[in-house]
Amino acid sequence: MPSLKDLKNRISSVKSTRKITKAMQMVAAAKLRRAQEAAEMARPYTEKFNAVLGSLAASVGKTGNAPLLLRGTGSDQTHLLVVMTAERGLCGGFNTSIVRLARLKINELLAQGKTVKILTVGKKGREQLRRDFGQYLVGHVDLSDVKRIGYDNARDIATDVLARFKEGEFDVCTIFFSQFKSVIAQEPTALQVIPAKLEGGEAPSTVYEYEPSEEGILADLLPRGVATQIFAALLENGASEQGARMSAMDNATRNAGEMIDKLTIVYNRSRQAAITKELIEIISGAEAL
Repeated sequence: MPSLKDLKNRISSVKSTRKITKAMQMVAAAKLRRAQEAAEMARPYTEKFNAVLGSLAASVGKTGNAPLLLRGTGSDQTHLLVVMTAERGLCGGFNTSIVRLARLKINELLAQGKTVKILTVGKKGREQLRRDFGQYLVGHVDLSDVKRIGYDNARDIATDVLARFKEGEFDVCTIFFSQFKSVIAQEPTALQVIPAKLEGGEAPSTVYEYEPSEEGILADLLPRGVATQIFAALLENGASEQGARMSAMDNATRNAGEMIDKLTIVYNRSRQAAITKELIEIISGAEAL
């Protein structure tokens, strides 16, 4: 049975923890508003950009004249997995859910005899994957000093990925991130970006002639498309991270409150028992006299 002093110290400690989790919840709520707005504003542009690419890709097809980023190398032996997670923890199962999806894909590819290479974006994903798949890690992007994700960050990642593809280091590239649905719902997502998987756009009402050519335009737009998809994924991840952290800190604050209530009851009962024991000892001593 803990002493009254121990219980009092424990209650004080939990109260301090509750203040921290409450503050983190409020900070996450403020950051979530900005991150959600950024992710939602990027969605129409990304969808329209992909629709244009899809329309061009549908007319060009995957012939020998099509850009390499569209038709692929003709093989799917080597896969590059770009796993995007957060730089910090205390956000519930956000990081673990993305890594879990990546693990399933890695194990599936290895079972098929494929070659796997992993590029991590965010410290938490690297820490988890390094335990079991450290030999497959080929690079890491540190965004811990970036306060607000911008297109430049996505472009740097895309440049690295495209350079690796140009050097023939992989055949297929898939990015892993969490798509923001709501504060309590984030969906782990795997998206293949190389070779590009583009849905055909709607049939245009007007016939256009392209200069210099559809193939030339695609060759210029496809690298930008990779950067755009990575940027959208980073923004979705940012909103998902703050939503998950806000939810996790809210749960932690409520749990701390419940723990304080329980400890207070135990403290009051122990204190009452100690007082009763002292009174009995005093009365017994008086009667003995």
